[in-house]
Amino acid sequence: MNRTTYGLDIAKSVMQLHWIDGETGEIGRKKLARVKLVDYFARLQPVRVVMEACGSAHHWARALGALGHQIELLPACQVRPFVRSNKDDAADARAIWVAAQQSDIRRVPQKTVEQQAVMALHRTRSHWVSVRTATVNALRGTLYEFGVILPGGKNAGLKALGAHRAEIDTQVPATVQRLIDGQLATLKDIERCIDEFEAEIAAQQKQLPKANTLRQVPGIGVLGATALAATLGDGRAWKSGREFSASLGIVPAHSGTGGKARVGHLSKRGDPYLRTLLIHGARSVITHAKNKPKWLEQLLARRPLNVAVVALANKMARTAWALVAHGRDYEREWKSTPPKGCAAQAAAA
Repeated sequence: MNRTTYGLDIAKSVMQLHWIDGETGEIGRKKLARVKLVDYFARLQPVRVVMEACGSAHHWARALGALGHQIELLPACQVRPFVRSNKDDAADARAIWVAAQQSDIRRVPQKTVEQQAVMALHRTRSHWVSVRTATVNALRGTLYEFGVILPGGKNAGLKALGAHRAEIDTQVPATVQRLIDGQLATLKDIERCIDEFEAEIAAQQKQLPKANTLRQVPGIGVLGATALAATLGDGRAWKSGREFSASLGIVPAHSGTGGKARVGHLSKRGDPYLRTLLIHGARSVITHAKNKPKWLEQLLARRPLNVAVVALANKMARTAWALVAHGRDYEREWKSTPPKGCAAQAAAA
């Protein structure tokens, strides 16, 4: 414990620092305006700066890392238990400093500008998809109030609305007719936005060699390949494929006491967007693939469909990590071999 470790609580305007002097044991606290943060650390010798992986954390990690400081990002959920008593900026900075002393808390990998840009495209597209869904549901609910029932599903509902528009207009007042026209025009604009973002994401795949490699894996499409490539980076932030899949929440949660462990439902920790892409991709493989792996056929024969879907999504996540971390191309029939001799002892250690 020395002053070379700083707990930094970041915010929009005021930043809070916490440290302990290694010689005197004196607790140090300091508030800094946003514009003064970089100047403050520029005057220091290289130190260790720890932050929560929250909004703008990757930006500050790059800015302070460029000054020669060692930057670490901690998951916010892992820091929260260390907040003592009342919660304020000083308490948060102290909690970050205390959490930084726990070596078993996995650090969040820092993202480059390019990685964040790709994920920004994905988040924005996902936003417009949710807006489209909400708009269709609002239109469906409005018509239901006038006795018009649209079939389930976006495409089926809009198709039925277009096919029976004349009949529907006789059941609703003129105000609702204009409302329907406005909602349909809005949906066309939203569809155009989504198409533009998907085209931009597809263009990004061509610029990401790792995305081209991941695209070879069955079940990983353009969206999944680019999102995984942007998240994984070089893959070194995770020790194994299992650790990466666990960080996405597609492994079972477990609880235990007295030496008895109970395995339950999916943990659903980590990024829900990536988890959704992997599970949808796995479901597509199971539904449409003609030549499924033997292990998958056997699993489908004895377990429910959703269990097999998640198992395949888990395997896809592990495969994606292995391809990126080891710089390999996808091989359908490839099988791992356990290390032997000294290599096995080193792996066990």
